This record gives sequence, C-alpha cells and structure tokens, in this order.
Amino acid sequence: MVDITMGGNTSRGRRASGLAAALTILILGGCAKSRSELDQYIAEVQARPAGPVDPLPVMKNFETFLYAAHAYRDPFAPIDSSDERESAGQAIVTGGPKPNPDRRKEDLERFPLDTLDMVGTLTAAENALFGLIKDPEGVVHRVLPNNYLGLNDGRILGIYEDRIELVELVPSSGGWEEQETSIALEDK
Repeated sequence: MVDITMGGNTSRGRRASGLAAALTILILGGCAKSRSELDQYIAEVQARPAGPVDPLPVMKNFETFLYAAHAYRDPFAPIDSSDERESAGQAIVTGGPKPNPDRRKEDLERFPLDTLDMVGTLTAAENALFGLIKDPEGVVHRVLPNNYLGLNDGRILGIYEDRIELVELVPSSGGWEEQETSIALEDK
C-alpha cells in the first residue's frame, strides 16, 4: 500500500490508506458476482443438446493418369544440344565460328546493336583512330578494332571517319554464322 503523508500529518495518510484498501475490496467484490454469472452461462451451454454434425463433403473421383514419358529427356537434366540435333535429323557442325564463352564481356555488349550510336572519331598521337560510341544511357565510349559490342558477339573490324564495321556471330541451323554489319556516323 501507498502511505500518503502530507505536511507531516500521519493521520491523514492512514485515512487515505484505509480508503484505498476499502476501494480495492469493493472492486474485487464486484468481480465475484460476475463470476457466478459466467458459471451459470457455462452450465447452460453444456446442458443444451448437441446439434447435428454437417455431413462430410463428397469426394470427387479423379481420373488416374499413367506417366509414360520415360523415353523422353529428363526436364531437369542439362541439355545436350548434340543429342537433340541428331534426333531432329540436323547436321552437327563441329568446325566454323563460334562464340568464346570464356571471354570476358566488354561494357558495350550489354546493349543491342541498334541502340548504339556512332558520334564521332578521335585520332591519337600514334595515328590510331578511335571510334566514339554513345550507349542508350548517354555515356560515350572509346573503341578500337577488335573491341566487342552488341548482344551477338560483335567484333569491330575497322573504324572509319563515317562508320564502324563489325562482324557478329548469329545462330544458324546447326551452328553459328558470321554476319557483317556497320554503325554509321550519326547525322546531327
């Protein structure tokens, strides 16, 4: 209990303590009455007869399916393209050009070739002619012959004042095919 003393008068503090105790007893006494009402309600609910139980839902019969695809390729196994081409009757090309999967990709290989623009050239002290390519993000890159750009392993063959010529590797039936193309200087 809290002892409330004001100005050194302890009789007032005792009276306040007694009042707080009486109030607590009164509040707890009110809870006892509601408890008996609760017990009465519980007894009433338990005395009620049980209602009917809903019947179980009717189970649908599903048509059985026999899996007969054991002769096909496992969909989770890596694809062996030579097996597929042989089964499709296509010739397997072992020679010829093909992309180098171990080559480190250059920055301009992130963009499709038609989104790259030639904006000019730059001559270095050693008479090397650099091409200036602007990517879709607005960044201008300096390129030389044998640099790569575009999504199809496009390798720069030559840089001229009005164009950049390159060769791309495009997929063809049974292998890869070289396709020459160019990027012309932007007219602005």
